[in-house]
Amino acid sequence: MNLNKLFLEENVGGFDLLFRTIYGTLSILALATGLVKRSPWNWIVALIAFTGLYSSILRHCTPYAILGINTAKKK
Repeated sequence: MNLNKLFLEENVGGFDLLFRTIYGTLSILALATGLVKRSPWNWIVALIAFTGLYSSILRHCTPYAILGINTAKKK
């Protein structure tokens, strides 16, 4: 497998991109407003927020690349 394709190619788009952006933002809001109280859950929600926003900003998901899934529109 080509490393550029595995780590750099856009493979997230459409509804998937919107969903990742929304759950990342909602997770950050939950942390900021104190909705998540217990310490282990804080880290789990922070990881969910980071993963969602990171993959939506870069429009890339490495597990999608490994599995051959592509929801981005072809150019």
